[in-house]
Amino acid sequence: MRLDKYLKVSRLIKRRTVANEACEQGRVLLNDKVAKPSADVRIGDVLVIKFGEKELKVRVTAVAEHVKKDDASSMFEAIV
Repeated sequence: MRLDKYLKVSRLIKRRTVANEACEQGRVLLNDKVAKPSADVRIGDVLVIKFGEKELKVRVTAVAEHVKKDDASSMFEAIV
């Protein structure tokens, strides 16, 4: 699945266009490398998303095209 779509479906970022912009600005890392919006996301990948001064690090646990709002948090686990 494309990275920008995964960020939207998993509800890590609200809109796909915002996810796309974040990737193009270099604020999203996929396995410690700056990722393009079209990068392929697989189970086990580590994502780092920079929100201003804060940084969110998560591991991908599931990839699905359509997910209900309540189930979206099961698509990733936070890494501390």
